[in-house]
Amino acid sequence: MFGGIRDRLFRFQRQNRRSRNEFFGQHPSQPGSEDILDPPPAGRTPARQTESLTEPPVPSQSSQPVVLNPSQIAKPENSPLDKSVEHSHLHKEHSIHHPTPPRSFFSSSSLAVHPNVETAQSSSEEDLRMPNIKVFSGSSHPDLSTRICERLQLEVSKASLKKFSNKETNVEIGESVRGEDVYIIQSAAGEINDNLMELLIMINACKIASSCRVAAVIPAFPYARQDKKDKSRAPISAKLVANMLSVAGADHIITMDLHASQIQGFFDIPVDNLYAEPAILKYIKESIPNWQTSVIVSPDAGGAKRVTSIADRLNVDFALIHKERKRANEVEKMTLVGSVEGKVAILVDDMADTCGTICMAADKLVEAGAEKVYAFCVHGIFSGPALTRLNASKFEAVVVTNTIPQDENMKKCSKIQCIDISMILAEAIRRTHNGESVSYLFSHVPIC
Repeated sequence: MFGGIRDRLFRFQRQNRRSRNEFFGQHPSQPGSEDILDPPPAGRTPARQTESLTEPPVPSQSSQPVVLNPSQIAKPENSPLDKSVEHSHLHKEHSIHHPTPPRSFFSSSSLAVHPNVETAQSSSEEDLRMPNIKVFSGSSHPDLSTRICERLQLEVSKASLKKFSNKETNVEIGESVRGEDVYIIQSAAGEINDNLMELLIMINACKIASSCRVAAVIPAFPYARQDKKDKSRAPISAKLVANMLSVAGADHIITMDLHASQIQGFFDIPVDNLYAEPAILKYIKESIPNWQTSVIVSPDAGGAKRVTSIADRLNVDFALIHKERKRANEVEKMTLVGSVEGKVAILVDDMADTCGTICMAADKLVEAGAEKVYAFCVHGIFSGPALTRLNASKFEAVVVTNTIPQDENMKKCSKIQCIDISMILAEAIRRTHNGESVSYLFSHVPIC
């Protein structure tokens, strides 16, 4: 049996050798064309038999290979094995004489193969939409969510948000989020407790629906003022909110101007605390006359760091108002530290709730000789008698951002003006999704 197999193997190798000689134009009578795979004498094994079975001999580099027209190549016998051998040698000959084809680049968005870098870049520029991202909006601030999605060139993802008759919150995610990066926009506006619970349910719903990661975009962080235990048996509610967000399944938090920066330490997940300061600086330079001689004033000691930062960037003076409170939202006494006589006073604070503090500060600054008084607050809550107090105050304008909806407040008080910060949040989402740094946003307003 083994003798028959050996004979057939030697016949195949002779045919292989003959086809190779014909391909390179070498006649069997020429030197080097003898069949080295002829059967050896009985009882003798060739030294290179094993190597020749797996690795066919290659012509020496000194001899110039002859490239023939395919019509001149003699066709071997009708054997599929011979045809495969011929095809392999043709492929080897082409690989020697033809340059390497251009490198291909794979585009996951278009599922196409691009022949070079320029085509790949042009194709990616045509498809501006970011892949694998979903942006959902809570019920607290749909206008801000729409603005952010417009700047990202995305549509607000579908979600059904409603309440049962017993006031329980019901959330239904209307599209697949499997393997997606999910961003949920919900601010501390309106019914804060209901909106917070709605945010937690939306995070959990996306997490158990196999989303890749879930980021909560909270422009105004709820319970941010309860960040420390300032009296006996007082809760640290900001820490509780941080724990709730983490347990619900949030992987990342994006917020703006926390009341106290140490709230970031309440989380065990990444927190990006953005600042409205670049937008405020831009507004001051564009809208306030004679801002070069203004004084930046902090209404309390806690905002001194924020005020000094703005004053340094504007290269102007700053002042401080020290206040003593009887109880929450009620100030007993105010003392001005610094001079504002004959200058434009600009009050800067992180939030305006009942506006009792900033209205008293405005009166104090006018008494000290300030020509005009402006107020800049990042989060305009305006609860209780706030709008009535502002209408009767001595402010030229009260400028806030749209981290909280301001349409109704602007209708009731003509002094309220609003700065749009949707471009900052949109750029933060884009950079986070693409794995880029967001530190640029700490000192610049994105142009988009």
